[in-house]
Amino acid sequence: MAKAQLKTTTTDADPVAFINALAHEGRRLDALRLLDLFNEITGMRPRMWGASIIGYGRYCYKYESGHEGEFLMTGFSPRKAHQVVYIMPGYLDMAADLKQLGKHRIGKSCLYINKLADIDLAVLERIVKLGLEDIEARYETHDE
Repeated sequence: MAKAQLKTTTTDADPVAFINALAHEGRRLDALRLLDLFNEITGMRPRMWGASIIGYGRYCYKYESGHEGEFLMTGFSPRKAHQVVYIMPGYLDMAADLKQLGKHRIGKSCLYINKLADIDLAVLERIVKLGLEDIEARYETHDE
């Protein structure tokens, strides 16, 4: 449980320093491109969430069970095997956009990309914007 909590907590770490410290050159260069793209799309300041997630904004949620918390509105993480893009809280019906995106895999709120050369960045931008619009319509959100 403590590990999961760390992932959802913002830190004062510098996202650029985190990216520049990545050993894999291709992952580092792709992460710098994603940083620029997300900065442009969101207009928000990037924050580190835990040790490896670069997040933008935050939203407050409350489940029917009474559990509540906050999490990033969108963001990404340059993982060892993939770039992971977070579209919170999920992908709505983005089947048409995902079909046009290029080579990827999806989870509930995660989009896994091997390298940016495999995808259409204009489509990724559209997906991120749709995710932000959806979350802003359904939850209390905050810029950071």
